[in-house]
Amino acid sequence: MNASRPDPKAPGELGELLRYWRDVRGVSQLDLSLDAGVSQRQISFIESGRSVPGRDTLLTLAQTLDVPLRERNALLLASGYAPMYSEAPWDAQEMHSVIRALERVVRQHEPFPAIVMDRHWNVLMTNDAAPRFFNCFIDMAARKSPRNMLHMIFDPQGMRPFVADWDTISRSLLQRVYRESVGHAVDAGTRQLLDELLAWPDVPRDWKAHHGPASASTMPVIPIGFIHEGVVLRYFSMVTTVGAPQNVSAQEMRLECMFPADDETEARHLQLLAEHAKSRKVTAS
Repeated sequence: MNASRPDPKAPGELGELLRYWRDVRGVSQLDLSLDAGVSQRQISFIESGRSVPGRDTLLTLAQTLDVPLRERNALLLASGYAPMYSEAPWDAQEMHSVIRALERVVRQHEPFPAIVMDRHWNVLMTNDAAPRFFNCFIDMAARKSPRNMLHMIFDPQGMRPFVADWDTISRSLLQRVYRESVGHAVDAGTRQLLDELLAWPDVPRDWKAHHGPASASTMPVIPIGFIHEGVVLRYFSMVTTVGAPQNVSAQEMRLECMFPADDETEARHLQLLAEHAKSRKVTAS
């Protein structure tokens, strides 16, 4: 994941791209040859720019290396072939069935927050509970769209003052950005997001070396805690992605559902939303 991505407009692009993805996956030419059923000699010729593979061979190599769909299109273009995977936006008509499914899931997750995001944590869709919950801490209407979930958490004018165990949580979130990048490869957008997050105050610089809490924990996950009136509400997330995507946007979307980490948080969460709804009705009247 530390390999330098080649310039997509540079000469010899195909060979450089293929070598880049081999480096990212830590695979030798011989290993790729055995796994893909393509001769090592042909792979060597492709990487040196001496030959251009057939479309099917190229797709076989890309699939073997688990290259993300957006990047497979780049490989196809570099070989002189038309892109195979649609890069239509997430709300395009062809995404209708996926969007409908996501809408059903987020509705079913009430009264707990459910958020659909793109590869760079920009919010695409939520259920009603998500803004209601965060409005208990900050004024969501004051935050411009499209909202970025991580910037909202790291921003001192956002959720940052309400995050418990900030040192641990901030490191954990930065690691998630790195670990959950599409195809486990850090693209330019992910790199930019990390740089922007690290520019916020009080962000630990040694986040890559963090290995979780030093003390033993009975939780199988690291929950994120939000402090409300001196009480810490602890949540953990389950992340869902679209199975067998054939569209770039479908592959890059993920649904994050927040769950209470304990009974006390669940009870307090329900109380908090009820109190917030009641106060809004009083204000409106």
